[in-house]
Amino acid sequence: MPTASLDDRRLLDAFIGRDEAAIREIYHRYGGVVFGVAMKILRDRGHAEEAAQQTFVKAWQAADRIDPNRDIGPWLYTIARRVAIDVYRRERRHATVELGDREIAVLPPSIEEAWEEWQVRLAVGNLPPDERDVLKHTYFLGYTQEETAERLDVPVGTVKSRSYRAHRKLAKSLEHLQEEIA
Repeated sequence: MPTASLDDRRLLDAFIGRDEAAIREIYHRYGGVVFGVAMKILRDRGHAEEAAQQTFVKAWQAADRIDPNRDIGPWLYTIARRVAIDVYRRERRHATVELGDREIAVLPPSIEEAWEEWQVRLAVGNLPPDERDVLKHTYFLGYTQEETAERLDVPVGTVKSRSYRAHRKLAKSLEHLQEEIA
């Protein structure tokens, strides 16, 4: 696992030192992804919001146990996953489906799927904004390259080159997922 960058290390040191500005910055950077992990597991917005909030509370309470030489993302992911599973277990007695005379529990997606989604979200979040915007429009929103060019007010060739660069960077930063599958 890569070590944290110098800026990340300063932020982590401030977080460990209980600096309130640090928790706000960490929430700003990772709040959406933590919510995404919880939402993937819980599939309920209210429960996912609760789990995300609990994740940051637990992180704040355990700040003195973080290794300052590691990336905070995987640590937060682990907390979010555990909190979401706890919320799921607490709520699962309400999430049953009747099948004739039997009931079955509705299961969340696998932990592996949630981990892979987390990794993709982090990788996309680490792209330069111009490349991230192209991916957002073409992949997530479903616009054509021409529509994306019009919406971003750039030539189609620029959309194509940004898309190419973004996909190469994503392939490089996510190659560990492919290695795990093999």
